[in-house]
Amino acid sequence: MDRLTTFLQQRMEAVNGRFSSRLRSRRLTVVLGRWLGLAFSVCFVTGLFSHLLQDPPTWMLFLTRPVWLYVATQGIHVTTGIASIPLLAAKLWSVYPELLRWPPLKSVVHALERASIALFVAASLVEVTIGLLNTFQWYPWPFSFRDVHYWLAWVIIGSLALHIAIKLPLIRAHWSRRSDAAAIAAEAEGGIGAGNAVPAAVKPGRGHSWSRRGFLAAITAGTGVVVLTTAGQSFAWLSGLNLFAPRRMDTGPQGVPINRTAAQAGVADAALAPDWVLTVSSGSVQKTFTRAQLAALPQYSYGLPIACVEGWSQGAQWRGVRIRDLMATVGAPADAELQISSMEKGGVYGRSFMPAAYSQDEQTLLALELNGEPLDLDHGYPARIIAPGRPGVLQTKWVHKVEVI
Repeated sequence: MDRLTTFLQQRMEAVNGRFSSRLRSRRLTVVLGRWLGLAFSVCFVTGLFSHLLQDPPTWMLFLTRPVWLYVATQGIHVTTGIASIPLLAAKLWSVYPELLRWPPLKSVVHALERASIALFVAASLVEVTIGLLNTFQWYPWPFSFRDVHYWLAWVIIGSLALHIAIKLPLIRAHWSRRSDAAAIAAEAEGGIGAGNAVPAAVKPGRGHSWSRRGFLAAITAGTGVVVLTTAGQSFAWLSGLNLFAPRRMDTGPQGVPINRTAAQAGVADAALAPDWVLTVSSGSVQKTFTRAQLAALPQYSYGLPIACVEGWSQGAQWRGVRIRDLMATVGAPADAELQISSMEKGGVYGRSFMPAAYSQDEQTLLALELNGEPLDLDHGYPARIIAPGRPGVLQTKWVHKVEVI
């Protein structure tokens, strides 16, 4: 057993030496960890906000102003998620030789550290991969993206918190250049680093110091390029630099991108049927409206963005009937919460829930026109919902029923 242990240790040290680099240091790992931790934290908070909007708890506060709120939060969510990919790769590169050190487990604390790292790395790799594929609406897996993405986020934040707690002394020691220099000096005298599993920093001679700065500069530049060439699907002021994001502004029917066509939803025949009517109900009171009757009601026009969970957004001019005016025709109470039903059958978002904060907002419309023209079939003809500060998946298309619940 001793000979086997010695052999394994020698082999691991040989492999570790083959992949060693003077660019690696504790200070580099801490800096990369700060950036990655910030990116993941922003992703978590903005993603949680999006999830709660779609599946609201009883205490949820719904904000309709500013109207671009969801554009900002979801755009930041997807952009920081994409930015985290090169940061995660750099972070893993800076620490992976530690996985080859022997023995693999030295103590209970070391085992917890390894477990937190394994959980964090595995969850992070899956999370950023499926998140990126979601922006392209490609789902080559048998599970629900939304559920898995949500729960993996909690796993990542939990394992990250555990890892930070375990590594906090080293993080503090190498947080700044001054503390890093002091830690290296103390370690040279047998102080802070003695017996620690983290690799000792190479003494930063001038050439090596600039090499590490160059590495950080390269990662910063790479992350910046990734952000600048994809964030244009979310933010209009960057749209001219959008080279790689799957959605481009001012494209699609009526100059607005779409996620799901009428053909994909299987609603084309029903939407174009001459006998289409909208049913509006509150308790025992029910009314129906043809499209011509809806067009005869007072019409309002607002510039509102549509922002989808995949990260893209587009501002547009919408015109139609205020939802609160429509509900007043059936005597719905001011605090009415609504269920909006689409003609789409079997879709996840064939029905949407509309809290009173939206139904009573003056800019929440049953839209009949988009950018000065009747709604295109793929944009929800004959009528669709558009409301300020709401995810695109809840801006129900091909509406045929609005009811108080």
